[in-house]
Amino acid sequence: MHFLSDGVDNGETSLYINLGEPGNYVKETVEHFNLNPDGIHFLDLAPSHEDFDEGEIYSVFSNAEVEQPSFIEKLRSTVEDLEPDRVLLDPITEFRYLTSDDRQFRKQILGFLDFLRGNNATVIFTSQASDSLSDDDLQFLTDTVINLETDIEGSTLYISKFRGSSYQRGIHSYEITDDGVTVFPKLQPGTWDPEQSADAPKILSSGIPEVDELLKGGIDAGTVTFVSGPTGAGKTTTALQFIKEAAGRGEQSVMYSFEESPRTIRQRSRSINLPIQSMLEQGTLSIEEIAPGEYTPNEFTSGLKTAVEDDGVRIVLIDGLQGFKQNLRGYTTDPEEVLLRIVRYLRATGVSTIITNEVSNITGEFRVTEESVSNLADNILYLRYVEMESDLGKVIGVLKMRTGDFERSLRQFEITEYGIRVGDPLKNMQGILTGTPTLKDHRNDDPSGDGE
Repeated sequence: MHFLSDGVDNGETSLYINLGEPGNYVKETVEHFNLNPDGIHFLDLAPSHEDFDEGEIYSVFSNAEVEQPSFIEKLRSTVEDLEPDRVLLDPITEFRYLTSDDRQFRKQILGFLDFLRGNNATVIFTSQASDSLSDDDLQFLTDTVINLETDIEGSTLYISKFRGSSYQRGIHSYEITDDGVTVFPKLQPGTWDPEQSADAPKILSSGIPEVDELLKGGIDAGTVTFVSGPTGAGKTTTALQFIKEAAGRGEQSVMYSFEESPRTIRQRSRSINLPIQSMLEQGTLSIEEIAPGEYTPNEFTSGLKTAVEDDGVRIVLIDGLQGFKQNLRGYTTDPEEVLLRIVRYLRATGVSTIITNEVSNITGEFRVTEESVSNLADNILYLRYVEMESDLGKVIGVLKMRTGDFERSLRQFEITEYGIRVGDPLKNMQGILTGTPTLKDHRNDDPSGDGE
């Protein structure tokens, strides 16, 4: 119906040939979606209550030879009178009941489609296939096949045939709302637009001198950075520091929060003097809360694509890798494959990506990621709890920078009411990554052997 309505909007003649549901019901449905039904011509050939009137029973339960002539004549005369530019047959599988065998059915369909093409009409037909009744023979006769499927997790669309042209492969999502049908294509890697990022900085600073020293100045723009650590270590706060600095240059950022509400983020930021509220008011930051089951992966990536290409976003923060994998509904592929597509797309468009990743170990065995996703990162900044003089403290360090050098030492890390505070390198301690550091023994470095 979108197809027919679009034709009307462009001054074309559209014809709807109804073989299934009653015509009045179809018109009401079209009106509900504001698809301009007044400009669509309806040829209603669906059975109605009048077909069951006394003396007319034979017309419903008659054989094909009785029904076919008048049926075909109505179709032919309507098409010849209207000369439609666009035609919809809904559903074409009803033609099966007007023929005596499959060969006759195929012959009639092929002849009718040739007749419509001969009148310069573009034709769409719907088919109600099932396990017991295939429509492979109909697909063979067409130039394009669009497959729609639905289950309790959502609706998907894929194209299996498009004669004479290329098309975007893969499984895409769609939904039907009060606005009609909306399609969310599978995300494809983009291309770098030099003009879009010509004025963007090459290096993204955190605004914390000691962190920038760890990173030898900052992270390269257009790369993927993981901020990894256990719960409560300060991953989100650290990630937001880079966004704060970008906002000061007028750059746009978006934060996709999979684990916290925007209200909680604002409150927590206010308590540590991080100006999230002013960034939101100035429009340099938007926070999108992603609730469990709210979006399919394709719906989420479509929104991300809009933010980058239409809103000019230059930094994307995915806050909560575990939440990302759990909250998106209807996965038809591995969640890590979806993340890989997102990362490849953002890299190709020159957008900087920051992903916070929670690890379960608070102390003990050192792990950067719970899953095998660290290969996606260009940079890995990690936070770690340690016991220092019977107090629970934190340290920060850099494990990986694919595009440059970095400081290999660890530094004490603290979040105060004035923001993040980072200390000097902890050069006199060892065993920090075990969670229970000790003072380094310098006697082995002393030539005299007396420890002085």
